Amino acid sequence: MAEAVDGCVRHGVEAIGLWRQDVAAQGLDETVKLVTDAGLRVSSLCRGGFLTSGDAAALDDNRRAIDEAAALGAPCLVMVVGGLPGVVPAEPLGAVDRDLAGARERVAEALAVLAPYAGERGVRLALEPLHPMYCADRAVLSTLGQALDLAERHPVEQVGVVVDTFHVWWDPQVLEQIARAGERIASYQVCDFLHPLPQDVLLGRGVMGDGVIDFAPLTAAVAAAGYAGDIEVEIFNADVWAADPDEVLARVKARFGELVESA
Repeated sequence: MAEAVDGCVRHGVEAIGLWRQDVAAQGLDETVKLVTDAGLRVSSLCRGGFLTSGDAAALDDNRRAIDEAAALGAPCLVMVVGGLPGVVPAEPLGAVDRDLAGARERVAEALAVLAPYAGERGVRLALEPLHPMYCADRAVLSTLGQALDLAERHPVEQVGVVVDTFHVWWDPQVLEQIARAGERIASYQVCDFLHPLPQDVLLGRGVMGDGVIDFAPLTAAVAAAGYAGDIEVEIFNADVWAADPDEVLARVKARFGELVESA
């Protein structure tokens, strides 16, 4: 965590998106101090969610995540809602509940409980639709339209959506749905969609310009919808993780300026 914060400061990055496991490893209070002392904003906390089982323990964990986001001053908690109950990412298939509609309904039921709790603490739940290839194990919300259908049941200050280029670039309705989202957009995340994808498709994200996404129309649509918040670069990629952090930050900043900021 200290290395990440220091890297942001040295490269002039003004905000940092945090992940719960890293906050836990550093300690919540120490993370708050690190970020505050560095003069950074926390753009989001990732992640809450995994709500499809209907398990009370999942609700408790999400309440803790909301409290952590509030302590960090994060405006939103990114929600990866979960896949089919019984399907575990990267593990062999066992007993599976194949009721996809039921899984989605349990997400809606959980949001009805969690949204007011988040609102009371000044945190917005940000529903993130994931590319359909993750529907079984990570997110039964696959389109921005689906995420908005759920978000619109709640006050805008309680539930919004994430527009992540990796997950939505393929959707023929994405520009229409971004316009529909308007003030519901809680976070805009960018990275590229690599081709071919690696064997572990979770790691198929690349630095902008290394894949197939046209960022200009997506970025323009998000801006036209009224979003003026932080834009996060979120890359899961083994080669990027193994590279020198300063080289990665410099390359990301250059590509961001060329392909995203100039849009």
